[in-house]
Amino acid sequence: PSMLPRPHPGVLFKPVSDGAVLLHVEEEIYFGLNDVGTRIWQLLPPTCACLEDLCARLSETYTEVAPEVLRADVLELLDQLEENQLVVAS
Repeated sequence: PSMLPRPHPGVLFKPVSDGAVLLHVEEEIYFGLNDVGTRIWQLLPPTCACLEDLCARLSETYTEVAPEVLRADVLELLDQLEENQLVVAS
């Protein structure tokens, strides 16, 4: 199973009306999340350990989204979070 990265310990998570904002304090990086992105962030370890578990949990909520589309969207967001140093390897 694909191990998920963990939220970087230096990143603050702040829910807002239409999603959430991440702030990496040391790097001064702001990153906005929509509702789906917020849910993905909340499912990162320790909640879910692997990509398959996270996608299965999301599929319960977003039943109208094809599993392969959902997985691709999750991977795209994880790449963006990694590029912005908002997550660290588990």
